[in-house]
Amino acid sequence: MTLQFHDHKHDAQVCDQCIFDTDLHHFEADVIEASKSRLIVLDMWADWCGPCHFLTPVLKKVIPSYGDRVRLAKLEVDEEDNMKIAGRYGARGFPTVLLFKNGEEVARFHGAKPEHFVREFIEAHLG
Repeated sequence: MTLQFHDHKHDAQVCDQCIFDTDLHHFEADVIEASKSRLIVLDMWADWCGPCHFLTPVLKKVIPSYGDRVRLAKLEVDEEDNMKIAGRYGARGFPTVLLFKNGEEVARFHGAKPEHFVREFIEAHLG
């Protein structure tokens, strides 16, 4: 068995744009269109939300490990008209995380989850 060491610094360099903020005005291009070439994970969160603050570091650790295959769009629902996106997708609590592939929502989860759950959630749709 060969041990492989993961170079997190390399991930950060390779994936400068893998985590980004989006909003109502950029949602179509940032999430829907972009999901036609790679998986887009949409994290709908709020600053007042404790579970959101627990999930954020998990997502920030997991997403770069997929290199160019997965991007994370962060949507703060309380900014400007962003709640309209939460309403469009029926998000009732936060965090709500949606996975988009080929322009469509293919999976979702609610609440704070551990790293292994997030990895399984993503990997189920990578193929």
